[in-house]
Amino acid sequence: MKATLRNILAVIVGIVIGGMVNMGIITISGSIIPPPEGADLSTTEGIKAAADLLEAKHYIMPFLAHAIGTLVGALIAVKIAATRTFTIAMIIGGFFLLGGIAAAFMIPAPTWFIILDLALAYIPMAWLGHKLAEKNNRF
Repeated sequence: MKATLRNILAVIVGIVIGGMVNMGIITISGSIIPPPEGADLSTTEGIKAAADLLEAKHYIMPFLAHAIGTLVGALIAVKIAATRTFTIAMIIGGFFLLGGIAAAFMIPAPTWFIILDLALAYIPMAWLGHKLAEKNNRF
């Protein structure tokens, strides 16, 4: 039973910290790649209003936020987990993938970005987080 509780805690902590990393990157993204003049990208309505003004460069930080948030969340979850580390990493990836799918329906974005984001930012990054965590556990 102790392993089960530890695994549940690993998933919760992975989701929370991965989400914090994601939001942190999104929060600072405007200072790294400034939005178009007059665009407010801090709300869904603002993004919808500015959708025609956005260039490919404006999608770099959201992609990195999704990918790095998932990677960190999975890596931390695997480090905490007692057993079934690959399954736990995939649960983290699946959780963030569901969020990405929901965002694809709510926030306008070009089709190329949605495909790239859903295909590369979640499950592959969870897999990579698992591999990195497992590699670092070996001596």
